[in-house]
Amino acid sequence: MSDSQRFPVAAHSLAYLAHKGAYSPAEAAPSAVLAASVPTNPVVVRRVTALLAKAGLIATRPGASGGAWLLRRPEDIRLDEVLKAVNGCAHIGSTPAGARGCPVSEHIPRQVAKALTAADEAATAALSKITIADLLAENPASLAGFALHKSCPVAA
Repeated sequence: MSDSQRFPVAAHSLAYLAHKGAYSPAEAAPSAVLAASVPTNPVVVRRVTALLAKAGLIATRPGASGGAWLLRRPEDIRLDEVLKAVNGCAHIGSTPAGARGCPVSEHIPRQVAKALTAADEAATAALSKITIADLLAENPASLAGFALHKSCPVAA
């Protein structure tokens, strides 16, 4: 799974668990159910839920009667935590090494790396204001004024 897909799959999975009220092992959602909701392969969901469990956001139980459930309320899970849990970042690119002997090429990668850090920090700051509960709300204040991202497909 690409790095750029872990965060959306994680956020969607957490929102699904909250929507279904999965707060205990008895209410656990199997990876196949989560995968059908995303939609993606259950293996992708299991990889993401393993990261979310390691971060303490969910718990999981393997096996035929297994699944995942939330350990915290959706209003207490911020998207910056989700991004960190899945080892994500803003993903706007990475700097090439640069060519030796070229003064521009030797200088620019360091500056672009700093710009990427600035973008990462801005993304983290923005995501820290949005919760899983906000994703489920019709018009949450945390997302007021934002349009749909042009690259995201929207169900009709």
